[in-house]
Amino acid sequence: MSDALPHDFADLALAPALLQGVQALGYTHMTPVQAHSLPAILDGRDLIAQAPTGSGKTAAFGLGLLQRLDATQGGTQAMVLCPTRELADQVGKQLRKLAFAIPNLKLSILCGGMPLGPQLASLEHAPHVVVGTPGRLQELLGKRALDVSQLRTLVFDEADRMLDMGFEEPIRDIVGRTPKSRQGLLFSATFPEGVRAISRTMLRDPVEVTVEGGERHAAIEQRFHEIDPAKKTPLLAALLLQEKPESCVVFCNMRRDVDEVAASLAHYGFGALALHGDMEQRDRDEVLVRFANRSCSVLVASDVAARGLDVKELAMVVNYDVPSDPDTYVHRIGRTGRAGREGVAVTLCGPREKGRADAIEARQGAPLSWYRTAPLAGKPNGVPAAAMTTLRIDAGRTDKLRPGDILGALTGDAGLKADAIGKIDVFPTRSYVAIARGQAAQALARLREGKIKGRKFRVSRL
Repeated sequence: MSDALPHDFADLALAPALLQGVQALGYTHMTPVQAHSLPAILDGRDLIAQAPTGSGKTAAFGLGLLQRLDATQGGTQAMVLCPTRELADQVGKQLRKLAFAIPNLKLSILCGGMPLGPQLASLEHAPHVVVGTPGRLQELLGKRALDVSQLRTLVFDEADRMLDMGFEEPIRDIVGRTPKSRQGLLFSATFPEGVRAISRTMLRDPVEVTVEGGERHAAIEQRFHEIDPAKKTPLLAALLLQEKPESCVVFCNMRRDVDEVAASLAHYGFGALALHGDMEQRDRDEVLVRFANRSCSVLVASDVAARGLDVKELAMVVNYDVPSDPDTYVHRIGRTGRAGREGVAVTLCGPREKGRADAIEARQGAPLSWYRTAPLAGKPNGVPAAAMTTLRIDAGRTDKLRPGDILGALTGDAGLKADAIGKIDVFPTRSYVAIARGQAAQALARLREGKIKGRKFRVSRL
């Protein structure tokens, strides 16, 4: 490869339909992982790339596998292995968007934890692209429901996580069923020896790419709204109702505004919680737990308090105020649009904040996109509730309680199915478990009546 890296997607020999997909997603400049890997991928080379989540790797391998694909021909021509169902869903959605201008392209997402019947039915007419988890793909190959004899591209996404989760045997089995001539693309955030060892047996003379950081904002749609400061909260409520994000962080510059904005959103009917430095540590922990486990859909936070936030799939970020400097803006919006997902970053800008918006525009070197939306005039109907509810158990690690004990009590005596149980967090003296909203009352009653690990503990609903 030449030392001169391409800068724009238009510099690549991509099919016109794929350039349409790139434009529709709003991509212009390539991220470092795309610039370093796409020339080799499009040249048909195998590749091993170290890149963090949010670096744009999904578009890199997605454009590569779609470029090699012939939608006029039948058969499964590309397969992407992902460690989790959530990542497979993200990857599948982004590939569909990149491929929207390719006529008659069929893509199937095939993951464990889902009923097998509909997936078998979807394979009666072979999809061109399959995205899935190793265990389920191995199962479908074993049943001869999935035929990979015509495979042209095989992608291993987040290979280190797949090995950590014990998928080495299914991966090796799947690879053994694919044609020797297919292209292999392996992406991993880290390169432990296990990843290097498996890559030596699955890839042929791969090009190696390492990206330490990378532009995180390629998949983020940035919107600016000029607004009368007195109407900021009604406008924020209107935008949340319009977008209906599963998870959203609203950043306020001033700590005193955090409680006020959260209370106003709660009045409108949104499941909003406040997070700031004046709160007790236990209260902050509980807010972070509830937001991370999807029991709360909107978090209103100050910058400092939000540093403890670890949510991989944040759908939307709102700047209730324009940040005081461009670096803060970049850091805030970089929390969304990660792991191959798209993100939305909205900034509410009063007349006195226009100078700060101009500084952000100068930093980005591109015009900001300005929008108009009518603020809410009254209390709305149809505000979506959070998917989960959190139960607190007054016992934790000091009581020798583990997540498996809580899961066992819920699926055993409490009679819940595993798919109704979400994230479980165990602290020294307290534990938290997310339950599907519609089944939370049943879970609470059964846990209060029954025992966990042979003992009774106080259980309450947050």
